[in-house]
Amino acid sequence: MTTAVVLGRAPSLARSLARGALRSPVKRPSPQASYPRTRLVLRDVRADPARLSSYHHLCGFPPPAGDLPLPYPHVLAFPLTMRLLSARDFPLPLPGLVHTSITLARHAALPATAAYELGVHVDGLSPHHRGTEATVVTEARLDGNLVWESRSTYLARHRTDHGPASAAPPSPAPLPVLAEWPLPAGLGRAYAALSGDRNPIHLHPLTARLFGFPHAIAHGMWTAARCLAAYGDTSTAQVRFRSPVPLPGTVRYGARGDRFELRDERGRLHLSGRAGGAA
Repeated sequence: MTTAVVLGRAPSLARSLARGALRSPVKRPSPQASYPRTRLVLRDVRADPARLSSYHHLCGFPPPAGDLPLPYPHVLAFPLTMRLLSARDFPLPLPGLVHTSITLARHAALPATAAYELGVHVDGLSPHHRGTEATVVTEARLDGNLVWESRSTYLARHRTDHGPASAAPPSPAPLPVLAEWPLPAGLGRAYAALSGDRNPIHLHPLTARLFGFPHAIAHGMWTAARCLAAYGDTSTAQVRFRSPVPLPGTVRYGARGDRFELRDERGRLHLSGRAGGAA
């Protein structure tokens, strides 16, 4: 059971990031660790029209036309998520935390001008072949009704004792390529400015190397949003972030039926997704 904690104002992203960085050295990630049993709630959250328009442009969605794009409530809730993940009782270190999957579901219209009640909570920890994952649930409500929700997994990489059964799943056969997108070196910084996600692995090669990445990598939520913009209208999607997207670089978008994916020029799979089903 989670206990709701209603916040009077939006948490400061800068403060949450600083708090998470300061607390990370003393955290010891483990699937058996305890985790917060609170649900953080923020009411009367509205999308900023200018930032929303920039998001549409950067992620490839058509110009705003009344409703929020399927992934956008995740952006609105990001300050709450960072407050939760930087808390003293959250066991995974915040810097270097990697977004590994997300499931998105829109249950009703998402008016761009509406005031939403947002809530986030941790739904558990689980072992991963590269460390420990936390599952975070995010919900958006209008007039008390659930209109949107997501389930995200975040990975803290560390040494594990998991055997072959925990190895990474095999890559599926490639889908037909429908588009090719060049990604500039500054893409991570551009998306960070819109989303508030200033994880150092996305910002610059030097800061990315501190966490084991030879290059800065694109935000998982940018790659998901760009693929969903190309896929078109859907109310549900499941996305798995299979491997980092280095910046700068070039990626290829493929799709067939309800499936879509992102690969590099050599065929390495970065993202796999399915509209309305399991990725």
